[in-house]
Amino acid sequence: MPQSFEASLEYARNQDQIDILYPFRERFLFPQHEERNTVYFCGNSLGLQPKSVSYLMSQELDDWARHGVEGHFRARNPWFSYHHDFSKALAEVVGAAPDEVVAMNTLTVNLHLLMLSFYRPEGKRYKIMMEAGAFPSDQYAMETQVRMYGYDPEDAIIELSPKEGKYILEEDDIIEAIREAGDSLAVVMLGGVNYYTGQFFDLKRITDAAHRAGAYAGFDLAHAAGNVPLELHDWSVDFACWCSYKYLNSGPGGVGGIFVHSHHGNNPKTFRLAGWGGNEEARRFKMEKGFVPQKGAAGWQMSNAPVFNMVAHRASLDLFAKAGMTALREKSLKLTAYMEYLLQQLDHLPFKIITPADPARRGCQLSLLFEKDGRAVFEQLTAKGVIADWREPDVIRIAPVPLYNSFEDCYHFYEILKSTEN
Repeated sequence: MPQSFEASLEYARNQDQIDILYPFRERFLFPQHEERNTVYFCGNSLGLQPKSVSYLMSQELDDWARHGVEGHFRARNPWFSYHHDFSKALAEVVGAAPDEVVAMNTLTVNLHLLMLSFYRPEGKRYKIMMEAGAFPSDQYAMETQVRMYGYDPEDAIIELSPKEGKYILEEDDIIEAIREAGDSLAVVMLGGVNYYTGQFFDLKRITDAAHRAGAYAGFDLAHAAGNVPLELHDWSVDFACWCSYKYLNSGPGGVGGIFVHSHHGNNPKTFRLAGWGGNEEARRFKMEKGFVPQKGAAGWQMSNAPVFNMVAHRASLDLFAKAGMTALREKSLKLTAYMEYLLQQLDHLPFKIITPADPARRGCQLSLLFEKDGRAVFEQLTAKGVIADWREPDVIRIAPVPLYNSFEDCYHFYEILKSTEN
């Protein structure tokens, strides 16, 4: 990583001039503040709109008008097979084979569907392991999953907390907790990147430990997909799910996605809830009894692809395919390090960065923990045209997203924060 950063506008602009991904910025729409682009660092909550969305949406609307129901087969992107068009790009984002991924439903719906396949408690193997303070939706999902089988969440859910005085989970402690749980453990289900601290967990190491204990390994990748390098197939992850409205820029409530390793997805005996959308396509219009799942993750689909909901996802994935995860990660490492450097130049505000300092253990998010008055600082930033994210009780999250944020954005944020009163 570069060690010769400078807290100057000239330096930031020079870095943007040599950034091969800088032109992608022009493919997104930025919210405006006083007739200028906002300093937008909230892509970890909702990504920006690709400019191509309106064109692609009009194309689908036109095909609906022209073809009616025949658009399922005659549209320029036939709706019957629409989900197939996402497989290659999604596979590259999460490190999978194309038939191991599918775009469908939304995040928590998909998490429940996958847990019904992989959380099959029996005898003394009934416990789920997750991080304490996981995103609330994950907590609620795990609570109801164990209750469905008659277990008490206080007993059946193992929550992992950082050591006293720490903010992140040490990898060694996670592995030791898995070992101690042993044959009581049914599923390890962690967020790939913790939403609050920005910690990127070592998914391969955790997966290996879960398998040694005889448990499945699954991950909520809401803050990881499109943010950090993933190799789900090679790491032998059993299942994963994610949303698409954060780093994947696919709009509020955008279609989610799942990964199911081929070990399970290509095994028709792997339990899954059946629906017409998951049935073998060649047999679908025979309208026969007896569910025959499609090969791979597509067999977990319940219904038709929500085409209009998926248009923005298509637009964004087209940009990811052009940029490539390798280049995005390279820029992310440098951009986040520059933001970290700038923040370290400030000494008038009572905050510390609780995101791991090791670049390999984080994505593009930095979490600023305030000792006091954090909300007041956040409101001042908002008034000056910064869009960031406040998380109770005391954290401002900022995400310099490599696909559309610039080094100049980072510098402007620093300038604004420097002028903020405590």
